[in-house]
Formats: sequence, structure tokens, C-alpha cells
Amino acid sequence: MALRIIKPGLQTTVQNGGRPGNLRWGLSRGGAADTFAMALGNLLLRNPASHPCLEVAVTGPEIDVTDDVSIAVTGARFDLFHNDSLVENDEVIPLRAGDRLRFGALRSGARAYIALAGQMDLTASFGSFSTHVISGFGGLHGRALRAGDLLALHHCRAESRRALPAQYRLDYRARPLLRVVPGLEAQYFSTATLARFYGGGFTVSPQSNRMGIRLEGAPLPVADLPQQISSGLCMGTVQVPPNGLPIVSFVEGQTIGGYPRIAHVISADLHRLGQLTAGARLDFEVVSLRSAHRILKDKSRLLDQLANLL
Repeated sequence: MALRIIKPGLQTTVQNGGRPGNLRWGLSRGGAADTFAMALGNLLLRNPASHPCLEVAVTGPEIDVTDDVSIAVTGARFDLFHNDSLVENDEVIPLRAGDRLRFGALRSGARAYIALAGQMDLTASFGSFSTHVISGFGGLHGRALRAGDLLALHHCRAESRRALPAQYRLDYRARPLLRVVPGLEAQYFSTATLARFYGGGFTVSPQSNRMGIRLEGAPLPVADLPQQISSGLCMGTVQVPPNGLPIVSFVEGQTIGGYPRIAHVISADLHRLGQLTAGARLDFEVVSLRSAHRILKDKSRLLDQLANLL
């Protein structure tokens, strides 16, 4: 059984939960940019939440299957075609040998996930199958999929038709709101500067990638900030470089940096970074650490409830 890539899309990669716990070795987590959307697709197929899948970014692929397998597509909204028939996101799609899955226009969000009722025949790198695009390892040959690639699968299953309950269907059309806690250097910024930052209104730069999300807008004043030594970074850390335009560390971001850290996106909202598109305007909302813990527990409980429902 294999997936044959007819058209690869802009950047279609093998991803799972990444490589957490390796920051001390200089290796960022990597993996799926939106782990929540990935988990929804996997749970719909009764896979573990971090089971390897295909991450589709902005422009989707065309894929032929050589045998029967069930899939589910979650995350960003695309016009989705099974052969010539329009099908829905967020539900089980049974594919037969010779069928084609084709992604059409992107309607909202940035990244979709093709969950598979089967196991990809790949070799793990540093304990994970995920593709670390910046570093060039993991996944299939350490890169995005290309036309003509064959992705072997085994232990494929046919799953019964079912769909995500309405409360689990994600909608990315609203203006993004990212909740943050103050960063370790937030105290070096004036009250007025912090108010401007938390007021949001920034726009996602086209120069963003899996390493960092660059923001555009009115620069924050940085002239009077003290010098500092390089310090640790992780996904969601918001730094302010000398040009005053914040950078949000993303899924393959560097593990140390020397710019002041004004804020950090809370863990429960990190998946929202994966659905930001160039030109999107976003807002920030500061919350307490206690609130951030509560929100994360609530989100984790949602996935546990879904697993029990399905």
C-alpha cells in the first residue's frame, strides 16, 4: 500500500508531535504546527493523538492511493475532492485502490492535516517521524514531498463513516487572538509600550516561516532597553529585535536568542500559530499564569472527551 504524490502542494510534509525535550541539545520541537487540529483527525480515526500524518500548508496536494485506506482531513478549510466529488473536512473518508484525493481552494486557516488509518513506513530520526524542514531530517528524506514520491503504508484499516461533533469543528475566519503571559524581560518595557503590544493590531509578514512568525505594524520603542546575554527560547516566545517589530518563535525556531522577550504565547494557544496566513491581523490578550494553566487543562480535557465520544 502506498500514497503516490501527483502534485505536492506548496509544502506537504510528514509530521507528528515532534521532538519535545531536546531544547537543551539545541533541537527545537518541530512537528505539526497545529497539534490540536492534528489530534482531532487522528482521534477521528481512533489513532493516538500524535500519530504521524501529512501536514498541508496553504496549497494542497493531489494524491493517489494504491489500496484501500480511510483518512480524515482536519484543520484549515480547503475545497476537498474525492475523485470528482466534493467531500467534507472533519469526517472519515474511505478511499479505494485507484482513488484520488485532491485539494482545491483554501477557504480559511493555513494548514490542514491528512490523518491516515495506517502506519507510514519510515525510519524515525531523533525519536520522531516528523520532518524538520529547516534542518533537513526526518519524514521522507528530510524534505517536503515532491511529485512522484511514493509513501509506503502498512497496517491500513477501513474505518466506519463518522464526523467530528459540531463543537470540535474549528473555524479560522475570525481575527486571531493569541493569549500571552508576560515575558522574562517584559519589565524593561514601559507601561505605554506594553499597552501598545497588548493592544495588538499587528500583521503577519510574508517573511514568516516554520522558524519564526514576523509581525508588521508600528514598531515598538526599543532604544532604552538594556543589553542582555543570549537566553533560552521555545515555541511561542515573543522577542522584540532592534527594529521594534516582534518575532514569535515558531515550531522550528532557534533555541536561544539575545533579544528581549516581551511575552510568551500560552501553551493552549500555540496551535493557533499554525493557522496564521501572511497578511492576517492578530491581537494579543495578556492572562495570568494561573489562567494559562486552567485554559490548558480545559483544552486537554476536550481531547479526552472526544476520544471517549468516538
